Amino acid sequence: MRPDMQQEILSIIAREAAMDPSDVRSDMTLEELGLDSLGLVEMIFSIEETFGISVPFNANEPTQNDFDISSVGAIVRAVERLISTPELA
Repeated sequence: MRPDMQQEILSIIAREAAMDPSDVRSDMTLEELGLDSLGLVEMIFSIEETFGISVPFNANEPTQNDFDISSVGAIVRAVERLISTPELA
């Protein structure tokens, strides 16, 4: 993934978590970021809009998805996979 794409994803996550991007670490969980379900959905929408992809995510069952939201790093990797494999998006 291009570093600017990774930075853009981190910026989206930081914006939804009301944090400075420099304070967001790849090992942080959604709970550590303080993201609630609405913040998570807003983050997903922002990622979809920014990168022109469709994230396979069901807000009603957030742990039963192909999109790994277990940490910031997992989200970045999942977005990278969707961008590099358009048939998944």
